[in-house]
Amino acid sequence: MLQGDHRADVVVVGGGIAGCSTALHLAKRGYRVVLLEAHAVGYGASGRSGGQTIFGLAAGQATLEAQVGRDDARRLFDMSIDALDLTQSLIEEYAIDCDYRANHLHLAVKPRHLTELASSVHELQDYGYRSARLVTRDELAAHVRSDRYLGGLLDSRSGHLHPLKYTQGVARAAETVGATLFENSAVLRYQEGPELTVHTAAGRVRCAHLVLCGNAYIGAVAPSLARRILGVGTYIIATEPLGEERARSLLPSDAAVADLNWILDYFRCSADHRLLFGGGVSYSAVQPPRLVESMRRRMLRVFPALSGVRVAYAWGGFLDITLSRAPDFGRLAPNVFYLQGFSGHGMSLTGLAGRLVADAVAGTAERFDVFARIPHRDFPGGRLFRRPSLMLAMLYFRLRDLL
Repeated sequence: MLQGDHRADVVVVGGGIAGCSTALHLAKRGYRVVLLEAHAVGYGASGRSGGQTIFGLAAGQATLEAQVGRDDARRLFDMSIDALDLTQSLIEEYAIDCDYRANHLHLAVKPRHLTELASSVHELQDYGYRSARLVTRDELAAHVRSDRYLGGLLDSRSGHLHPLKYTQGVARAAETVGATLFENSAVLRYQEGPELTVHTAAGRVRCAHLVLCGNAYIGAVAPSLARRILGVGTYIIATEPLGEERARSLLPSDAAVADLNWILDYFRCSADHRLLFGGGVSYSAVQPPRLVESMRRRMLRVFPALSGVRVAYAWGGFLDITLSRAPDFGRLAPNVFYLQGFSGHGMSLTGLAGRLVADAVAGTAERFDVFARIPHRDFPGGRLFRRPSLMLAMLYFRLRDLL
């Protein structure tokens, strides 16, 4: 816990992957860095996610091209691939034990999804990306043993890992190169100026630069940022250990999987051979009733053979989405930077975001500014009505999935 008065070159707020990566890359450059986390490292989305490292951005390339033009959209895509490479290089350089496995599948549930996948492959080839290929229904048996799917897109460069182990590993790496991390140190406010002062309940830090990586938990620290994102609940269950043979009978290639429904299912096997199955969303900020039962029904729709298997764990958390699902990076002042809005594609992109903002603090902002050029708007409806209005919109997409 932060206590008393401190000085630093840079204060980073938030102990997820974005914040820890920012601290790591700044400290490697020789900056004195203090990271403040309200709870424990990995408490938020970084430590609770499905652990899938995926190419691209959640908004999709067509949306990005409309927003920033084809050249910048191409740069954004290329940086999403850099993010995958950075994830693996950090794992190797700092010996992060996080159960990384290669291969990811996007799966078609409906015939129109096959059309979308074919279009995706064409777009990826147009962007020069050659690691993804279409997989027919017959070929799927080598990856997913389920009758639910019609085909898929297999990407060998994407993959999956243990998200909390990875987040904690990046935090340890930051400490080894000189960053100072304080957990249980919620930031209450900061004072702007050439010298910033960041306040917690028991201490304060004076600094030249501030980087806000609070995402769905940024709250009153930066109200203008909080209006541009919405915390969405997502949930995961874990079965009892299945044993290696049974786990491989479900996912023979040990790939991570996500379907193409708007309210999607995603799943993978853990290192100890449990099936981790995620899906469902809550836009109401309230955990759905009978969560385990509803998630179990979704799992059995994919793998009916697991009907006798016990669900050992269930958890959830909030990820932050933007209105367009594009990430939101920028500055609130010349010396106040922020990273947020990863919209479900943050497992690898957050690591790169930390390196980009570290470069920007050091005066090399070209790549950071490509992201900063993406336009963003507040969620409509204000504080009282933005969630109800979004819940109505999601009802439409839920019905679309069912039909």
